[in-house]
Amino acid sequence: MKTIFKSSVPPLLVLLFVYAALSKLFTFSDFDQQLHNQSFPSWLADFLLYFLIPAEIIIALLLCFKRTIISGLLFSSALLLAFTSYIAMVMLHFWERIPCSCGGILNQMGWTTHLIFNSFFLILNLLALYLYTAERKGLNTFNIITNDQTGQAENLRKE
Repeated sequence: MKTIFKSSVPPLLVLLFVYAALSKLFTFSDFDQQLHNQSFPSWLADFLLYFLIPAEIIIALLLCFKRTIISGLLFSSALLLAFTSYIAMVMLHFWERIPCSCGGILNQMGWTTHLIFNSFFLILNLLALYLYTAERKGLNTFNIITNDQTGQAENLRKE
């Protein structure tokens, strides 16, 4: 079960981030307008306009390679947490007005559905991160255990 989970979550996240990046890229002027319609300062919208697309592509690439998968899971969990927190703040009326929602197919979702969608992927992400880090820690501790695993060193001296 763990193997199936670990082998299916990163590709799902890759699809999510590649889709998000490409939908922003192909509708760049709409994405720009949507960001500047949000309830945060204009300078932040300008920053996010040029930060999010490369970040999503880099995260997708990190998730593709065994050597960088933990980094990819860490960065993707941070980005998903930021997106999910923003949606929760909108739903809690943190700002005076509710901005428009995201682009692409997610544009068809309401805020509640979007929160559930993001939360689902965030939970999958965090579980996969836990499994990968637990495996890595297990491999590191395995290397220091002796052959017979009794805690006693093997005698390598020939008598």
